[in-house]
Amino acid sequence: MFSELDPLLLSRIQFAFTISFHIIFPSFTIGLAAWLVVLEALWLKTGKQIYADISRHWIKIFAISFGMGVVSGVVMSYEFGTNWSELSRRGGNVIGPLLSYEVLTAFFLEAGFLGIMLFGRERVPKAVHFFATCMVALGTAISAFWILSANSWMQTPQGFTVDSEGVLHVADWWQVIFNPSFPYRFTHMVIAAYLTTAFVVGGVGAWYILRDRCVPHGRVMLGMALSLIVWLAPLQLVIGDMHGLNTLEHQPAKIAALEAHWETGSSVPLILFAWPDPEAETNHYEVAIPHLGSLILTHSWDGEIKGLKSFAPEDRPNPIIPFFAFRIMVGIGFLMIALGITGAVLWLMGRLYTTRWYLHAMAWSFPIGFIAVLAGWFVAEVGRQPWVVYNVLRTADAVSPVPGGSVLTTLLLFFVVYGIIFGAGIYYIAQLVRRGPGETPPVPGAGEGDPSRRPMAAGGAP
Repeated sequence: MFSELDPLLLSRIQFAFTISFHIIFPSFTIGLAAWLVVLEALWLKTGKQIYADISRHWIKIFAISFGMGVVSGVVMSYEFGTNWSELSRRGGNVIGPLLSYEVLTAFFLEAGFLGIMLFGRERVPKAVHFFATCMVALGTAISAFWILSANSWMQTPQGFTVDSEGVLHVADWWQVIFNPSFPYRFTHMVIAAYLTTAFVVGGVGAWYILRDRCVPHGRVMLGMALSLIVWLAPLQLVIGDMHGLNTLEHQPAKIAALEAHWETGSSVPLILFAWPDPEAETNHYEVAIPHLGSLILTHSWDGEIKGLKSFAPEDRPNPIIPFFAFRIMVGIGFLMIALGITGAVLWLMGRLYTTRWYLHAMAWSFPIGFIAVLAGWFVAEVGRQPWVVYNVLRTADAVSPVPGGSVLTTLLLFFVVYGIIFGAGIYYIAQLVRRGPGETPPVPGAGEGDPSRRPMAAGGAP
């Protein structure tokens, strides 16, 4: 029975599970680290206790999230050898150094200052603690730089040569690192991380206000989160459009898959909903708007889009997952914009903190950033198939020669271990959130006349 299991499919499922679980933590800690820098700067400048309380509280949440991100990331490093040994053998000369640079520059920087950030608030001067927080935030950004560079190179490879045995060698590091899709992919992911954090922080702040607990802190959280959402959500739409143009140029099959276009043509419609059928090479239950697809994808009313039928069947991605994942991501993007604009209007009207339906909407929206990030990664990774290095190395040729039963066994073990360990971590984070920053002890040396010590003083606003 186990001998009939497909190791390629199981290895893909296993890596998809581990990377999907892993990505939710960096997408949170990248933005959270940057926000902690802002809080520390405000505390350093104003001396107001409320910023120290909020920072102290969220540093605990950052520590747990950072730890779970590191642990889940280590697992994937081993999978390159256990499940994808041919990728390591043939592409390791390019991918290996990029991942090593991430460890040498980002991880060591984070590890060097994380202890001061977590435990040094009452042991070092404020300026030193602020500097340590900045270095940790910088480390998370550098980590994203190298990881996104490696992933982008696999999507749009350049700057390499291939020897007679099919092994890839670096010809130009500059071209490898700054490959065609990297600027768009890196910017898109970092903004996604900031938005993810903003909705978590804003959602928690709204929840505090609704529960009438830690209200000044909740107002600061919601206000600061909204000040980021109202600008970044529309900007993400612009960056996503630029990324789409780049993908159309370098990965046209992916665009055809995520839009479920089968025929090559001009003035193609925008398909709002359909059920793609790869076997029949058609869509069922299609709802579309004429011409709008060409306008969005090419910025031309009659722009030409290649259909999936223009690619050999063995070179096409299966459109089902990219098609629906892309619509989930875009739909959440428009929801973020709507929540940001609505919140800004309510703030101008002086009703942001008293409009309960909006507070409920923000409280329930705390996970939408994670969902959008996961949907985006499914679009990127499934849409790249059947290539692991686009147009260079097929996924089927990159898998390790291991029995399917072995992969299935480890996959089931991952389900159990991840469920126990990370379930406990997420539960502890939920308990910290429920406890609230108002119950943390005051920071020595903070100002006596802080807003947090006067109920509802200044609404907890900066």
